[in-house]
Order: sequence, then structure tokens, then C-alpha cells
Amino acid sequence: MRYVFYVNPTAGKGKEQRGIIDSIKKHFSEKSENFKIHITKAQDDAKRSAKREAETGDKIRMFACGGEGTVFEVLNGIVGHSNVELGVIPCGSANDFLKFFESRDNFLDIDEQLDGETVEMDLIKAGDNYCLNGCSVGMDAIVARDMSLFKKWPLVSGSLAYNLAIVKTFLGKLGITADISVNGEAPKRKTCLFAVVANAPYYGGGFKGAPEAIPYDNKLDFTLVDNISKLKILKFLGIYKRGEHKKLDCCTLKNCESMEFWSDKPIPVNLDGEIIETKSMKFELVKKAVKFVIPRGIANKLLIKL
Repeated sequence: MRYVFYVNPTAGKGKEQRGIIDSIKKHFSEKSENFKIHITKAQDDAKRSAKREAETGDKIRMFACGGEGTVFEVLNGIVGHSNVELGVIPCGSANDFLKFFESRDNFLDIDEQLDGETVEMDLIKAGDNYCLNGCSVGMDAIVARDMSLFKKWPLVSGSLAYNLAIVKTFLGKLGITADISVNGEAPKRKTCLFAVVANAPYYGGGFKGAPEAIPYDNKLDFTLVDNISKLKILKFLGIYKRGEHKKLDCCTLKNCESMEFWSDKPIPVNLDGEIIETKSMKFELVKKAVKFVIPRGIANKLLIKL
């Protein structure tokens, strides 16, 4: 087994990377195991390097040390390579996928990570990309786009950046109009606030948009929120953040294996925090597509649930 660590020096304002690098070096200082620390230098650097490493055919446990963007790059470099296991060491401002496990500290423990178990996680195929956590169109994607700008401000956390982005979006026109098809059914014209396809419960700095999502249950969770008045949005967002929106008349939640949309003009699409604009896209379930590392301290708890 080889170990490769991709460290994004700018994720989460660079607060935890030095300590993580020191912990990695300390762990391997008395071991003969092969390890490498790769400090990312530019966009797609981690993706390109992860792909090269995966193509060697070696058995590798690969860690994304950063936020959602670092995980997205490493994941898209290794998809399709069964010789690689993916781990996440959280240095980002949100790391929403890990909130499913209810224990950030275990993921920061290098010893626990290297002694951890792996679980085959589902993925979302979104066009030519793969996502571990979730995708969305509409207000959520616009907020995610603006959130990345606010996170660059001093003293602004991931959750605060999300709230600032919501306020900015709230001041403009809300909602999108698109044809939406779920599970290959006939498309229906919808004017909605946003639509979400999720593999795990949390996104956007802690919003529990898919409260029943489990990333290894061979299902995706679809959430559609109808367009609602600005007077009701702030109250709704509080309910939505807590994951208590299932019974609201404006919300539709269901399991699915695919969702597709078509719009008359390009609209923002959120892919695990990465934003693109397009007129159409299909999101598809890919079952058991990546071996995900669960730290030793919580592995037993998770495996009991499987």
C-alpha cells in the first residue's frame, strides 16, 4: 500500500495544513511505508496528479486534505480505478460531506485515518464529472457561486459566507424555470426556487437539504422547492437548514436514480461546490463507485449501520 496526501494550502484560509503535514511526517518517521505529500499549486493540479498515480495500478490510499474543491479534484482523478481508496482530511471551511459521520475530529487524526476501514460509496455522475456529496440548480447554485467569493474575506467562516450569499441572492430575482425529469419520466415544466440531487444530507455550509440521504444506500435523494415569496424565504431557510422541510407543501422529496433538466438559457449548476453554467444536465446514480476511508474511531459505528 502506498499513501498519497494532496494538501491544498489555501483551503480554509490555510489554518490547519501545517499541523496536518507535521502529523503525517511524524506518523511515517518510524515506518518503512511509502508516502508522498503533494502541495497543490493550481486548479486541477490534484486531479491530474491523482489520475497519474491511479494509472500506475499500485494499491494506493489517497487523501484529499482540503475542502470540497480538493475532494472534487482527487475524486475525478481516480474514478474507475479500483486500486485506489479515497480519504478526506478536512481543512476546508465546510467539508459538508463529513457531517454525515458526526465526527470531524476523527477525520483529522492521521493515525485513525491510516488504520481505517473502507466503505464503497455511491457517486453522482453529472455530465463528465463525478460528485461525492450533492448537486443543485437554481438559488442554491447561485448562493454556492457567491459563497466562494465571501469565503475569501477575512474572518468569514463557511456558514457565514453561505448566509451572506443568501442575502445577496435574496436582493435579486429568485427562482428558475426549467423542464425537469426524474427517473426518466416525461419532463415537467417547473418554476422553482431550486432542485437538489443529493448523496449525503448536508451541503452549503451545513444546510440539511436531504435529511434522509445515506451515501452508500444505492439511492439518490431528490429535493424540489417551489418558488415562494421573499417574505416567506427567511423562515423557510431556517426550517430547511435543520432538515425539517419534508412535510412542507412547497417541498417535494423522493428517492431517485436520475434527474435531468433543460432550460431556455444557461443557469448555474452546483457540483459539490464547483459552479458551471449550462442549459441542460443529467445527474445519475453510480452505485458503489469509490472506496471511501472511514477513520478507525468511527468505522465500527458505521459498519453496524450497513
